[in-house]
Amino acid sequence: MVQGVYVAGAAGLPVQKRSGQSLDDMGSQVLRAALQDAAMEPEEIQAVYAGNMLADELQGQKHLGALIASAAGLRDMEALWVRAATASGAAALRVGVLAIRSGAAKAVAVVGVEKMSEGDATAALAKALDRKSEIDQGQTMVSINAGLMAQYMRAYGVTHDRFAGFAANAHQNACKTEHALFRRELSEEDINAARVIVDPIRLYDCAPVCDGAAAVILSAEPRTKDAVSIAASSVACEEFVVERRPEPLRLRASELSCRRAYREAGLDAGDMDLFELHDAFSIMACLSLEACGFAERGRGWQLAAEGEIGPNGRIPIATMGGLKARGHPIGATALYQIYEIRQQLLGQAGPNQVPNARTALTQSIGGAGTTLITHILQRA
Repeated sequence: MVQGVYVAGAAGLPVQKRSGQSLDDMGSQVLRAALQDAAMEPEEIQAVYAGNMLADELQGQKHLGALIASAAGLRDMEALWVRAATASGAAALRVGVLAIRSGAAKAVAVVGVEKMSEGDATAALAKALDRKSEIDQGQTMVSINAGLMAQYMRAYGVTHDRFAGFAANAHQNACKTEHALFRRELSEEDINAARVIVDPIRLYDCAPVCDGAAAVILSAEPRTKDAVSIAASSVACEEFVVERRPEPLRLRASELSCRRAYREAGLDAGDMDLFELHDAFSIMACLSLEACGFAERGRGWQLAAEGEIGPNGRIPIATMGGLKARGHPIGATALYQIYEIRQQLLGQAGPNQVPNARTALTQSIGGAGTTLITHILQRA
């Protein structure tokens, strides 16, 4: 019988520019906060897994797992730095889940941390693409996603303004989220009038550069009667170079990862009460909804345009701002998602609460739809 995995505690720092804090300061601070939330002592933790993408590029720092564990006073234990490009936090979470499931550990800490405000984050992020076929041709994550958005608009006869509901929903939810970066509403008119970054992507189609840290404590046993379990964990990869994919708009890795997670949990899309997806770009939110079974291909934008992604909609997304408005500090993003989902499933999300939420889907994307990591959480 597979060992169950429970989220015993979670914490997240406010997403903002943190010029006065080092990575180990941020990571150790949020790890201690998660331990306090779990009512656990440091000596109860048997491993620390740190998700981070850019530390060696932007801060000249490697070996994050041991660095953060040491700064938090956790020594003489397993401590690893886990990476999967822009899905690094979710990869660290999966390693933690597997450690508990296998019986290798009874309790582990998973920490995500990123400081993107130092150095050239755009160039560093582009290294998640193929060097010869994409980077050396001048491509960035923004231009790749702009190409996908343009292709989608041509294929399905959709204009840019039909995507505005994604950013509007994210900002509306972030207004009520204390740890969010952008706590102000945007009208669809504001979104559609924003400056073009790479046509057709405009300013509010993109997640911001920011700093943040979040952590979760995973345990083999529920520590309270109101527990949240991780019912499924799955990963799938796609052809690395976007232009070589037979169907670039399909997000095949998302389909596969999600399908496997549904099967593992014995659930399907209709059982999900909310979906914290990887809305680094509006087009990715749209494609993810389609890939995970919430809309037919070419129809994901309709969920946003018709108001079905809000807290009371058919499939709430970005319930506390998502990557777009809470912020996307790369290595920490997936852990913020778990922190927020746990609040939702325990009925602690305040004005952002999704009614009667008991089951949630979360997905992180590494690269340009290359690596997809899916988790399903349930109120136990």
